[in-house]
Amino acid sequence: MIWLGERAYGYAKACGIIGKSFVGRRTAALHSVGRLSELDRLIFGPSARELPERELLPDLEKRLLTRSVGAIISVVNSYKNPPELLSLLIRVYEYNDLKNALAMSAATETHLGNKPAFVELGRFGTVRFSAWPHAKAMLKETEFEFLLDEDGRVKKDYDGLPLETILDRHYYKKLWKSIRRLKKSDRRSAEHISAEEISLRNCAWVLRLRTYYGMLEEEVKRHLIMLEDEPRLSKDALEALELPLDSRIEWERWSRVRFLNPEGFRSRRVFPGGELWRADPRYFQNAAATYLYKLALHNFRRNPSSIDAVFCFIKLKQFEEDLLTSNAEGLDMGMAGRDVLGILETNT
Repeated sequence: MIWLGERAYGYAKACGIIGKSFVGRRTAALHSVGRLSELDRLIFGPSARELPERELLPDLEKRLLTRSVGAIISVVNSYKNPPELLSLLIRVYEYNDLKNALAMSAATETHLGNKPAFVELGRFGTVRFSAWPHAKAMLKETEFEFLLDEDGRVKKDYDGLPLETILDRHYYKKLWKSIRRLKKSDRRSAEHISAEEISLRNCAWVLRLRTYYGMLEEEVKRHLIMLEDEPRLSKDALEALELPLDSRIEWERWSRVRFLNPEGFRSRRVFPGGELWRADPRYFQNAAATYLYKLALHNFRRNPSSIDAVFCFIKLKQFEEDLLTSNAEGLDMGMAGRDVLGILETNT
């Protein structure tokens, strides 16, 4: 049971953090930034680092991650016993760290002396990363134990699918179940936004796998997130499998056409020198991410003191982290903040 006092305190704390975050109108402040050091001072103020520009990017990215995770955990810790949904939203960082750690352990000889970095999640962490590269010690008696074979080693084959796909599918299935366990009054926005996220992720994978890897229909289907009781979450992606990648007019009746690059947008990044329209997976992903961010922003204050509100808060902080990291990487490549944001804003 979640007490009303916990809900009110968590929501008030979330509102205070969002008010100081680079979301909504505050993203305009990023337009005038021209150097990494300026971005550092804008975000961290007096605690900004005095480092050479060439050393600042990895340090800044690490602090952006720590800043985002710390804010999220501080709000979720308002609940003595947070619902599984909120814990899973935090543990998406653990899933990502686990992918990296297992990839590094599979190629230990190329990473001599290196250890995978991981985000400290406090009471929400389950994987014992300190035991790396010993998979059994890391994963024993956790939800990831299914990745181990009888000898306690990480399995080498998952029916021909990459480990990333297996973990993503596992995560989203758990996420969806955790949403459905909540009361309807607590899950309206979370259910809608998560359904859109899974559906759009499936569509993006269809475009990526067809465009970059030339995969055929049956192989692409194996990489999608299919929930037995929710066929609507894969419906749009399955329809996209049958549409030609080089004729936009064929996509006009597709329900997700608004996220595709327009006719005038030439995908030279995908097909250098090409003049004809081709579906651009990166354009689609950027447009989908911006749409999901706007959904979270719109719904954040609709149902105060609900789990929905904290769900939207977490999504907003994770979007902000991605936005600031993209901005930092663009500045490091010599782009102005206005130009970096312009790339994202065109894909809406």
